[in-house]
Amino acid sequence: MYLLTILQAFVTITLVMLLKKLITSRNKKKISLPPGPTGWPIIGMIPAMLKSRPVFRWLHSIMKQLNTEIACVKLGNTHVVTVTCPKIAREILKQQDALFASRPMTYAQNVLSNGYKTCVITPFGEQFKKMRKVVMTELVCPARHRWLHLKRAEENDHLTAWLYNMVKNSGSVDFRFVTRHYCGNAIKKLMFGTRTFSENAAPDGGPTAEDIEHMEAMFEALGFTFAFCISDYLPMLTGLDLNGHEKIMRDSSAIMDKYHDPIIDARIKMWREGKRTQIEDFLDIFISIKDEQGNPLLTADEIKPTIKELVMAAPDNPSNAVEWAMAEMVNKPEILRKAMEELDRVVGKERLVQESDIPKLNYVKAILREAFRLHPVAAFNLPHVALSDATVAGYHIPKGSQVLLSRYGLGRNPKVWADPLSFKPERHLNECSEVTLTENDLRFISFSTGKRGCAAPALGTALTTMMLARLLQGFTWKLPENETRVELMESSHDMFLCKPLVMVGELRLPEHLYPKVK
Repeated sequence: MYLLTILQAFVTITLVMLLKKLITSRNKKKISLPPGPTGWPIIGMIPAMLKSRPVFRWLHSIMKQLNTEIACVKLGNTHVVTVTCPKIAREILKQQDALFASRPMTYAQNVLSNGYKTCVITPFGEQFKKMRKVVMTELVCPARHRWLHLKRAEENDHLTAWLYNMVKNSGSVDFRFVTRHYCGNAIKKLMFGTRTFSENAAPDGGPTAEDIEHMEAMFEALGFTFAFCISDYLPMLTGLDLNGHEKIMRDSSAIMDKYHDPIIDARIKMWREGKRTQIEDFLDIFISIKDEQGNPLLTADEIKPTIKELVMAAPDNPSNAVEWAMAEMVNKPEILRKAMEELDRVVGKERLVQESDIPKLNYVKAILREAFRLHPVAAFNLPHVALSDATVAGYHIPKGSQVLLSRYGLGRNPKVWADPLSFKPERHLNECSEVTLTENDLRFISFSTGKRGCAAPALGTALTTMMLARLLQGFTWKLPENETRVELMESSHDMFLCKPLVMVGELRLPEHLYPKVK
C-alpha cells in the first residue's frame, strides 16, 4: 500500500511536469535564425563559399537577394551572421558588447598570436583581459600619446623630406607605396625606436629592401588573418592546407619574426643586465612593466606576438583611406581646392602643418571620414564571437556564432546615407563643431568601438590626418601625362584601389621649409 502511494505520487508529479512543459513550449514563440540559405548537413554552405571568391562579395550578394540587413550563413557547424544596419550593429557592440567580446580560434590567428597570447585576435578570457589592460593603460593612454609626440613629429618630417626628394628627382609618386611605408615607419619608431630594419638607410629617405620585405609580409598576413579558410570551419582538414592559406600565414609570420625577434631579444637582455634603464618606446614598456611581486609581468612569448599584432594593426587602415581620398579628389578638383584653401587658412605657407593644427582641419578630416565610409580597408570587421545564446534584432544568435559587421554595408546603407555611392565630404560638416574620425554610432567604421574596438583611435587619427595634410600642404599633385581621371574601381579580391595611385608632384612651399632626410 505504501509502495503504491509513492508510485501514484511519482506518476502524478511526472504528468504535471510533462503537462507544464507542453503548455510552456506551446506558449513560447520559437525565435528563428536570421534569414539565409539552408546549406547541406554538416558542411553547410562551404561548397558555395569555395566557389564564390572573394567570399565577402558572395555574402553581400546573399543579403541583397534576401533584401535583409542581417543574414545567417552556416559554414560547417558555425553560424556566420552578417550585419549592414547601424541600429543592429549598435545593439551588438553597445547594448550587448560583453556577450560578443570573443574571437574565433583559427589557424591564422593561432600562428600570429603564438597560441593566443595577444590582445586583438585572442579569444575572450584571462589572457585577453591581461593583455588588453596592458595595452590600454600602459601603451595608448593619453599620457603616452603626448609623450610620443616627438617621435611622430619626426616621421611627419621624414615623410615630407622623402616626398621632396622624389618630387625633385622624378616627380612621380606611388601613393600606395608611400602611405604604407609612412605608417610602417611611424609604428616602428614608436615600437622599436627606429624606422628601419636595415643598418644602411636609403639616402633619399625611402624604405630599404628589408623594410619592403617586412611591409609586404605584413599586408600578406593581414589579407589572410580572417579569409574564410576552409579548415577554420572544418577543423579536421587543418594541416591539409587546401586553400594554401596556412603556408601563407606561416611564411608571412616568419618574415616579421625575422626582423622583430632579434631586436626584442637584445632589448630584453639589455634590461636584465642593467644596460638599459630608461623607457624610450613601446618595447621598453612591455619589458619593464612589473607584476605585484616586482617580477616582469610579460614573458618574451607574450611580448613578441603582441608587438607583431600591434605593428600589423597600424598601416592598412590609414594608408588605404589616404590613397582613396587622393584618388577621389583628383577626379573632383573642387574638393581638392577646398582642402588646400583650408590648409592655407589654418596653417599658411610659412610653416609646416603640425598635430596641433588637427582640431581646426575640419574639411580635411571630413574628406577622411568620407574615405572611411565609402572605401573601407576591409569588407568586414574582425569577427565577434557570441559567448552564449543571444537575441539580436529579434533573431536567435546561437552561442559560438561569428558576427561580422560589414564596413562596406554600413557605410553604403541607403537608409542612412543619401546618395551613398557619391564622395561628398560636406555631409560630415553639419554634425558638430569639430569633425572627428571616430564614428560612435557605427554608421560607418573607421576605428571600431567596444571591448574589441581599436585600442588607439587617437594614434590612428594623428597618422591619417597628418599624412593627408602633409601631402596636400607641401605639394601640388596632378595625374601623369595622357591621364585625365583615376579609375575608381576596387580590386577584384579585396577593397583596395584596383591599381596603385601614381601622381606627379610639384613643390608648393618655399624650399627652406622642406626638412632634410636624417
